Amino acid sequence: MKKCFDAEKYLKIQKKKIRGRIRMFDKLYIEFGGKLIDDQHAARTLPGFLPDLKIRLLQEFKDDAEIILCINANAIEKSKIRADHMISYETEVIRLIEFLRAKNLYVSSVVITLFDGQKKAKDFANKLKDYKVKVYFHSFTKGYPTDVDTIVSDAGYGANPYVKTTKPLVIVSAPGPCSGKLATSLSQLYHESKRGVKAGYAKFETFPVWSLPLKHPVNIAYEAATADLGDINMIDHFHLEKYGVTAVNYNRDLETFPVLKEILTRITGKTVYYSPTDMGVNVIGECITDDKAIRRASKNEIIRRYYRALTDLKKGVVGPEVPERIKLLMNELDISEAERTVVNYAEEKRQSSNNLPSACIEIGKKHIAGRKTGYLSPISSTILNALKALNRIPDEVDLIAPAVLEPILEIKNKTSNFKEPYLKLGEVLIALSICSTTNPVVKKLLDNLDKLKDSELHATHMISDDEMIILSNLGINATCGTEIDID
Repeated sequence: MKKCFDAEKYLKIQKKKIRGRIRMFDKLYIEFGGKLIDDQHAARTLPGFLPDLKIRLLQEFKDDAEIILCINANAIEKSKIRADHMISYETEVIRLIEFLRAKNLYVSSVVITLFDGQKKAKDFANKLKDYKVKVYFHSFTKGYPTDVDTIVSDAGYGANPYVKTTKPLVIVSAPGPCSGKLATSLSQLYHESKRGVKAGYAKFETFPVWSLPLKHPVNIAYEAATADLGDINMIDHFHLEKYGVTAVNYNRDLETFPVLKEILTRITGKTVYYSPTDMGVNVIGECITDDKAIRRASKNEIIRRYYRALTDLKKGVVGPEVPERIKLLMNELDISEAERTVVNYAEEKRQSSNNLPSACIEIGKKHIAGRKTGYLSPISSTILNALKALNRIPDEVDLIAPAVLEPILEIKNKTSNFKEPYLKLGEVLIALSICSTTNPVVKKLLDNLDKLKDSELHATHMISDDEMIILSNLGINATCGTEIDID
């Protein structure tokens, strides 16, 4: 895939932008929206934007920064799941702690927000003791969102304990949306003010990109990605009125800005920001090198989001309004699901295979298909066929002999309550790894797994969550139909 975003330029000017904001205050709290790690949406819509680019950015500040992670107590109580990794928010917090520490980034504390005595939240706090991280409990802010006198008082933000920080830059992040990052940041500003510290607030949001047009596909792709949250991009009328400059923001920030501006003014004693755009520090728009390619990549992402919404609807994860909303966005850009050509190839494979569940992967201009077999899931079959094609191995060659696959499948079904008639992708990759110890051809094949990165795949049936996660980890952009494979 052609790179159309300059990651190195981004790191250079983004670092300068943040340092400039830090100099305005004794201490700066930056609320980091979106995914702190594994930002695959940004990587797909802005080819060249690396999934770990935010971590590389934070490493530029490692001596001056610390990280606070926020998690909503209600999300813990309800065992809320991150759809991209199919892990709970608690597990994601622990994953973040371990990952960030491995990158020599200092995670100082975890704030459990909206705490009202929830047992699971208490249990999680106890579990965090093993990770030697300080845990704080914050409750609902009294008076929020309309009674500013109460909010900015000892009965409001002052009722929350002060989260002890020691660095001039504090990153406030979370495992997902609605985790209380803003409330935590503002509570900290209140306490810092009481301590005589001139603290400031800024917001790091990757999307929407404020300097791109409102209806630019990059910004529309953000709406598609947050269709379940109801986010709508809008012109920042505060910014337009103050500066005469058109900027793009989204409805929630625009709706809450008047109250947020008043709160910040009360705490700091002066008006620093005149618009939501003023608060932002992201410079993505300055680093796009090929707008035409970015538009094309973003349109593809919107179509993928539509397919994902349809499967989420089938699972009961979202309501019908979510795919309907994305379909309207597609209509705005005059695109349709028919433009995802790999879908047609997958359907052709199913029709030529007696209607067996099938899949197809698109690598460059090549289309390689597979179907459900006696031992392999359609995804397993397709990936094996793709690896053979990439390594010029004849199609009739079995990479894993049936004599190996059969006992694996047998023991799998003996030890599982849910019987499956085939081996899924994760199991097949493990079998390949075992075979690679004695077969140099298989070893070479596994060494070339990265050649699947940035490819497109579609399955005619619903892909299981575990297979979808593996495909994502391999860098494969996968979609699927809504039919359930019942053998």
